[in-house]
Amino acid sequence: MASNIIEHGQAAAPVDGTVGDRHGKKNHNKYRRDKPWDNADIDHWENNPWDESTGDTLPGGRLLEESSFATLFPKYREKYLREVWPLVTRTLDKYKIACELNLVEGSMTVRTTRKTSDPYIILKARDLIKLLARSIPAPQALKILNDEYNCDIIKIGGLVRNKERFVKRRQRLIGPDGATLKALELLTQCYILVQGNTVSVMGTHKGIKKVRTVVIECMNNIHPVYNIKRLMIMKELEKDPKLQNESWERFLPTFQKKNLSKRRKPRQVVEEAQKAAKNGGEGKVRSKKKSYTPFPPAQQPSKIDLQL
Repeated sequence: MASNIIEHGQAAAPVDGTVGDRHGKKNHNKYRRDKPWDNADIDHWENNPWDESTGDTLPGGRLLEESSFATLFPKYREKYLREVWPLVTRTLDKYKIACELNLVEGSMTVRTTRKTSDPYIILKARDLIKLLARSIPAPQALKILNDEYNCDIIKIGGLVRNKERFVKRRQRLIGPDGATLKALELLTQCYILVQGNTVSVMGTHKGIKKVRTVVIECMNNIHPVYNIKRLMIMKELEKDPKLQNESWERFLPTFQKKNLSKRRKPRQVVEEAQKAAKNGGEGKVRSKKKSYTPFPPAQQPSKIDLQL
């Protein structure tokens, strides 16, 4: 029967039950179902804070296991952490998170307790101790416990091998009197701190992504002023509702690298050549480079041979 169907030009149904077209391709929309609970009016990026009064509770009433995170901090940070640790402890107590400062090992630890109700707050506490270890002031670092804030620690130490070149590019990111860094903070609405081999960023996901791009490109020898100019234009374009569904490439500047065909001559060499041309070639003429020969030079006569 199957052979008769194939002979008459009709494709047989697949054995596994999947719906296919005449070319044998699978229909991936077969198991798609409508989602009446999901519509365009829902903001999936909205952060709803954990609130027990509105019915946010854990199954069983508490966390099943204890979670803890620890991080080391440098020696120069010890004095400041000892001063602000009471403030950190009081703030974390509101979220039912225990914290410990170990000055012998040089570490900070946060862990959940039996009273902890928010399952995500331990990850926020982990980010808090990371930021404190990277020299961010405690009042600023404690803002990470709010759901509106996120953080990222960008490692820039391994992007440039030469130490002097690394220091110059890092200073280029900061700018004169911190002007470049301040402009980047205003455009991205983020808090940025350059410390050692890392750049700590606090803000929204969108702003952190922009800062990471600028920082990595700065370490790859692209001046941050170009990216700042691009961000300024994008900020103005966002205000125009007519351009929301259009491409912005025609408004954004494109910067290309210039490959110089000739090596720039030093000023002293250029001046000497100009003087020689004015004097009719009477200036110093540099001796031509001798052609390379694989044979060693002839042996010079000794002093005794010369005396004889």
